[in-house]
Amino acid sequence: MFSHIMVGTNDLDRAKAFYDKVLGALGVAPAMVDGHRIFYRTPTGVFSVSKPINGEPATAPNGGTIGFACANSEQADAWHAAGVAAGGTTCEDPPGVREGGMGKMYLAYLRDPDGNKLCALHRM
Repeated sequence: MFSHIMVGTNDLDRAKAFYDKVLGALGVAPAMVDGHRIFYRTPTGVFSVSKPINGEPATAPNGGTIGFACANSEQADAWHAAGVAAGGTTCEDPPGVREGGMGKMYLAYLRDPDGNKLCALHRM
């Protein structure tokens, strides 16, 4: 369904340091830098971070979440720990199992240094 997802940042170097660690916990190679943007390319899509091209400050969406698929709960925990160590902030409930209309899932939530809400998800 998606070709790519892009979020904004006000500090590209800080964002690269954060996402290299967080996505590295999922086995994704460090970002390729392209001027005011960074790109993480995988066989299933591209995640990128950019300084806004209009020159205005980047802001996080209210109500938005970007989810990253994990192979197991241990990978989700490693993702979360890497994010907190790299300057992210834990949010929502602590990482753990949640049950709902979508079934049983292991979820871990973070906000990146620019306030974007992220989720590591393992479908059980």
